[in-house]
Amino acid sequence: MTEGLVPKGVAHVELETTSEPEHFVFLLLPNLSMLAFSAAIEPLRIANQLTGKVLYRWTMMSEDGQSVRCSNGVELGVDCAMGDTPNGAYVFACSGVEPEKASSRKVADWMRYQWRTGRVVGGLCTGAYALAHAGILKGKRFTLHWENQLPFRETYPELELQEQLYVIDDRIMTCGGGAAATDLFLKLIYERHGPMLSQAVLNMCLHFVHRSEADSQQSSKSASLGIRNQKLLQIINLFDAEIDQEINLDDVARNAGVSRRQMERLFAHHLQRTPRRYLMDLRLQRARALMAETDLPVSEVAVACGFATTEHFSKRFRERFGVSPYSFSVTSN
Repeated sequence: MTEGLVPKGVAHVELETTSEPEHFVFLLLPNLSMLAFSAAIEPLRIANQLTGKVLYRWTMMSEDGQSVRCSNGVELGVDCAMGDTPNGAYVFACSGVEPEKASSRKVADWMRYQWRTGRVVGGLCTGAYALAHAGILKGKRFTLHWENQLPFRETYPELELQEQLYVIDDRIMTCGGGAAATDLFLKLIYERHGPMLSQAVLNMCLHFVHRSEADSQQSSKSASLGIRNQKLLQIINLFDAEIDQEINLDDVARNAGVSRRQMERLFAHHLQRTPRRYLMDLRLQRARALMAETDLPVSEVAVACGFATTEHFSKRFRERFGVSPYSFSVTSN
């Protein structure tokens, strides 16, 4: 545990406070995102540094007390194994890639205990998997990294997953990871110590804008694809919404108010591919994500991604990725 880490810096913020330091516990899970963890803990360090006061303390734990390897290969040391936490502590599960494998029954039991004894619990990046395993997300709003949302929904279809940057619902706090962790922790600093300090921490992070809970994790389709044609965007959004269905391209064009030939020209001009190729790529990418993060059988993945038969799916998957879906599934899981 950090016993009042107050680094020395040049910038300073005068803050009068009599409140006790808040304590954060970070449970580091295997293959966690170092970016998300750093983006969460650094605002706390900066707040202490700017004020010259111990506003925040933190403890890093792991399941067994041993160091934990991040998804980038860097090993992080911890203070101790999972155990007692201070009253009023915030307890965050820090995860990353392969989150299903990272959260054991022991981790789930410990997170459930933290929740039942009144702690605020949270998840960074894919940390919501640990909270779901613990059974404490029913009826709660939460989020996790957009890359993992599709397989999460397949595993936990009954839970209320949101697509926002971060979500605070009662004593559950989650964020999508990456820079969204900074936005979440800036929010906590703002609520505890006000706008002057939170703005100063934001500036030290070179973060420029404090994004709100309502902001989306991803750029709009228009921004990410670099297109503004509303007809084309309408078609692409329909593909996303109905990817598990059989899609008739003539009907799609008609509903968008364009001819089939016009639709073909729009895709060729803006995306350098045909509508059929774009849709196939979309289906295959989604199938790959499902097999990488869930235990769904290949036949169910095929259905979930709109393929009429498993044979057709397997053929297209091998053509696209150079390996059969069965082999890919075994390797991933």
